[in-house]
Amino acid sequence: MVKAALVIGPPDRQIRGIRELAVAHHDPIGLIAPHAGLAQLNERSRDIFRQIVESYLATGEPVGSRNVSRLIAVPLSPASVRNVMSDLEALGLIYAPHTSAGRLPTEVGLRFFVDALMQVGDLTEPERESIQNQLASVGRAQSVEAALGEALTRLSGLTRAAAVVLTAKSNSRLKHIEFVRLEPERALVVLVGEDGQVENRVLTLPPGVPSSALIEASNFLNARIRGRTLAEARLELETAMAQSRIELDQLTQKVIEAGIASWSGGENEDRQLIVRGHANLLEDLHALEDLERVKSLFDDLETKRGVIDLLGRAERAEGVRIFIGSENKLFSLSGSSTIIAPYGDASGRIVGVLGVIGPTRLNYARVIPTVDYAARIVSRMLGG
Repeated sequence: MVKAALVIGPPDRQIRGIRELAVAHHDPIGLIAPHAGLAQLNERSRDIFRQIVESYLATGEPVGSRNVSRLIAVPLSPASVRNVMSDLEALGLIYAPHTSAGRLPTEVGLRFFVDALMQVGDLTEPERESIQNQLASVGRAQSVEAALGEALTRLSGLTRAAAVVLTAKSNSRLKHIEFVRLEPERALVVLVGEDGQVENRVLTLPPGVPSSALIEASNFLNARIRGRTLAEARLELETAMAQSRIELDQLTQKVIEAGIASWSGGENEDRQLIVRGHANLLEDLHALEDLERVKSLFDDLETKRGVIDLLGRAERAEGVRIFIGSENKLFSLSGSSTIIAPYGDASGRIVGVLGVIGPTRLNYARVIPTVDYAARIVSRMLGG
């Protein structure tokens, strides 16, 4: 087992281990570093705090001083445990959900636990083989999207959470394009990929475009896009258009330019989000508030632009990124955690992000190395 180390103060923090499981540098809410007293917790206080968190991660229920006194390594009376719990509460690490209840970790407490106390275990060889076997079908999928969907289904099953992936739409190579007129000034652009995928986009046409211009534009594009990704096709067509303006009439040029523009939406428009395993979030609900939390998370997942923005952050960092509760605004109301890691192509270039979203009481010690290893397996398989 590798113990995670907390680094307090600038520039930031990360989990370090012999296995070099990279966890991206970040202090998203800036709450841990100012509490220098956290680093000064004695072993007894850390042991009691660890038992409270581990009990929460296992059961989701508050734990009282009497139960904690039975779990800790050094025998202490419930009264002594209560005194320590009072100190932990003053530090903002735990709280009482009800007056007479036991204690639960706060989001700050969970972050401190993940960064400083949690045992981040390396996967055993049988666990690695299990993940490899589960993801073996990824390499046999007919398209990148199908491969990633299969990987997510397996990852969701391994972690019992919702699995997500952010990837570029431009991975698919083009085979054919066709313009189908819908109205005098609107047409449907039909993009067919070599993997059989079909994507339709509605295009606004310049006034007065005849059907012959649509046919000529289709022929011009089909002669140049086959076997290219959308990104490659855009570059090729922009160059070709500059060289062929004399050969094409003005209306056909406008149709082609409008078609290229329809492929050049904002950054998020070139990204796609795939989610698998929603049903896992409905497991082990303890109360009505748990159900409301999951409903809120489902609503958040439907806000795809926000999820894409969140996952996109991981593409700019090395290693696993962990967001707990309100550390990301998107999932703050649902009280959810996100564990994500980038994956790459054959050249080592980062092309997407995969990970899991679930309740804050995820089994972090298991999920973190699982997500990390799954991302590396997918990188190898997609890279050939």
